[in-house]
Amino acid sequence: MAARRGRQTPTTSFALDYDRTKSPEAVELYEKSGQTVLEWQRLMLKDLMAVQSDGLWTHMMCGYSLPRRNGKTEVVYMRELWGLLNGEKIAHTAHRTSTSHSSWEKLVRLLTKAGYEDGVDFTSIRAKGSENIHFVETDGDIQYRTRTGSGGLGEGFDLLVIDEAQEYTDDQRSALCYTVTSSQNPQTIMCGTPPTNVSKGTVFPKFREGCLQGKEQDAYWAEWAVSVMSKVDDPELWYETNPSLDQIFTERNVRSEPSDDEVDFNIQRLGLWIGYNQSSAITEKDWNQLEVSELPDLTGPIHVGIKYGQDNRNVAMSIAVRTKDGKVFVESLDCRPIKAGNDWILDFLTQASTAQVVIDGANGQGILQKEMKDARLSKKPVLPTVKEIINANALFEQGVFQCQLCHAGQLSLRQSVTNCDKRAIGSNGGFGYKSQADEIDISLLDSVALAYWSCVSEKPKKKRTIRY
Repeated sequence: MAARRGRQTPTTSFALDYDRTKSPEAVELYEKSGQTVLEWQRLMLKDLMAVQSDGLWTHMMCGYSLPRRNGKTEVVYMRELWGLLNGEKIAHTAHRTSTSHSSWEKLVRLLTKAGYEDGVDFTSIRAKGSENIHFVETDGDIQYRTRTGSGGLGEGFDLLVIDEAQEYTDDQRSALCYTVTSSQNPQTIMCGTPPTNVSKGTVFPKFREGCLQGKEQDAYWAEWAVSVMSKVDDPELWYETNPSLDQIFTERNVRSEPSDDEVDFNIQRLGLWIGYNQSSAITEKDWNQLEVSELPDLTGPIHVGIKYGQDNRNVAMSIAVRTKDGKVFVESLDCRPIKAGNDWILDFLTQASTAQVVIDGANGQGILQKEMKDARLSKKPVLPTVKEIINANALFEQGVFQCQLCHAGQLSLRQSVTNCDKRAIGSNGGFGYKSQADEIDISLLDSVALAYWSCVSEKPKKKRTIRY
């Protein structure tokens, strides 16, 4: 009985048609070093090195994503070996200096094991942060660098490799993408894992989305991934999303991995792509463009959002009101310590004419609900479900980026909004907000999002027609 192994073909891929490929040449060079090429690596390299009838690469822009420890960079090494021995100028970039240095060490080792002698067949520069390999006979060259957003590498290349692509930012792309423009046959390869909640990359997910929507030209994409949040203890999913399972690592290895963070395990081991860019904060530019110099004409009733912070420190209250020009005006009323009590909230709710009050935060919503009832407030508050919280944050994000809301430029609210990151909540790719710094209270932003959601979700009252 054949030993079980992970799925060898991508769960999702996008590739152009082609008649021939140069991958057998790269595989032969790699195997000269005594290495074994796995089937999935062979199949992927076949696509990456596909050529047109004129000898140019079929796929000029390539990207692929796998869960960790599957040997995804070995495919790049095969491609680089071929490029080095065929006279290409190559730039291998990574997010960390240690990663680019490890790649330099690996390629030197492969060359040596394949029978090429350092100092005779090739020369190598070990200087950490500016490593280099030069193949004497072909004049092929590889530079290893850590990516920055301040500038390119100072010369032109035929092949640009973006390792740790989940950290590849737009600024870095602007600095690097033109380094292959002057090549007669350029190719860019991005490889990485799906972004986590600490990843800062923006290019990789955009490229993936463009490929899967058929918008990218001369492009290739492949991934091994679950499509939705899944059980962490299901070996069938391990095999489905890890092509090197039971070839490079075993089921036992996976069982030993920490799985208490369900979202992180889904991303790191099951290849899940969360349906939003987790690292994207609302920038000061995005928020400032929504500021109005004077209070707009308000046409609707007041919607109130109240958020008890997860850290049990503060509670924030904000409002949202529709404007005459069809937008929603938002404003934070206050943010006070929870231990100070709810009298200030009750005073406002008693005096104001509110359409709806939304309260979130298990550490306070029940108490405030009872106090509102004791105060004989006519409006029964809404205690949103996780699904509704997810919807509220999604609608607020749309409101910001589609310029459907406005504000008066409150400093405290600006600080909260423009210093936030996203965090995964729920089981289907939903998100909430978290602060980038302990001293900045995210409950201000959360309360505004609740008020905005309540306001835009309000159904217009039907006009009653009385006939006699």
